[in-house]
Amino acid sequence: MAREKIFLTTKLWVQDYGYESTHQVFYRSLERLQTDYLDLYLIHQPYSDIYGSWRAMEDLYREGVIKAIGVSNFSSAQLADLITFNRIAPRVKQVETHPFCQQWHAADFMQQHHITIEAWAPFAEGKNDIFTQPLLATLAERYPKSVAQIILRWLLQRNVVVIRNSVNPQRIAENFAVFDFSLTEQDMATIATLDLGKPLIANHADPERIAFIGTRRFAT
Repeated sequence: MAREKIFLTTKLWVQDYGYESTHQVFYRSLERLQTDYLDLYLIHQPYSDIYGSWRAMEDLYREGVIKAIGVSNFSSAQLADLITFNRIAPRVKQVETHPFCQQWHAADFMQQHHITIEAWAPFAEGKNDIFTQPLLATLAERYPKSVAQIILRWLLQRNVVVIRNSVNPQRIAENFAVFDFSLTEQDMATIATLDLGKPLIANHADPERIAFIGTRRFAT
């Protein structure tokens, strides 16, 4: 397959933040991916020297070896700080988004600044019995589709980019089969009632989590 038909994204981990380190790790990623550019490069966590890393990413973007730069798990306030005090604004913010954590306010802020919202854990990692949740199950029966397809369609109609991976060919095909139906405005509003208004999987403002992230080191 031609390289231009593949959209490659990778992330920078906390241990590698900083201007010089970001440059080194980025080119190591290119070597491992056997490519000469990335389509999207993200700062993975909103801690440590994010500003040194962002300046490095801005430079790499201008050099043409990154097509777009963005962040993951930043709050709207942290995103606003990055937009205001840097030369290039993020193009993408990746954040926990699913029926129990819908991110409406964050999505509105991103839309105002022309930043794409990208959902990680769109199925809430199976928490709260999401695949048998009565409201979603009723919608799945009505269309008829799977609960997973209802969730993916709901996200797409909100203009949310979805990260969904699987090694199961049947599930991969199912994840793509969401363009032959649309949810009504009433159905969209009904799903909105499931929002708990807070993260279900990871609270990135939790001091204990920040300390935990600081101990998670990965080989680079």
